[in-house]
Amino acid sequence: MKRDSNKHLGQWGEALCANYLHRQGYTILLHHYAVRGGEIDLLAEKGETLAVVEVKLRSGRDSSGAEAVTAHKRQCLRRAMDTYIQSHPEAMERYIRFDVCLITAPCGVHTQAPEIAYYENAFYTP
Repeated sequence: MKRDSNKHLGQWGEALCANYLHRQGYTILLHHYAVRGGEIDLLAEKGETLAVVEVKLRSGRDSSGAEAVTAHKRQCLRRAMDTYIQSHPEAMERYIRFDVCLITAPCGVHTQAPEIAYYENAFYTP
């Protein structure tokens, strides 16, 4: 039960972020791209930029966007993006950026006005 509610909460957070990005002029290319060894919550494009977006949902203001993504998670994001590039080599011609969308929602999906903080270039993955 808890796992199902976490999955629902994650999908809700990703949808909030996708709507936010759409309002900022981005096109969402992928939702929840999962491969062996990693996953990308959202892949968005705007101009010549591909944004690899990690969505983090918090019930309080306990961390910044960059701090919310561990070194292990950054490696998993890089692995997933490397796999994406193997099947979409044209992506190498784009500027690829790793962003974090931090959503603060104290009441989960029942939060009336969740706060969205968006961090472009939140971290670098070699």
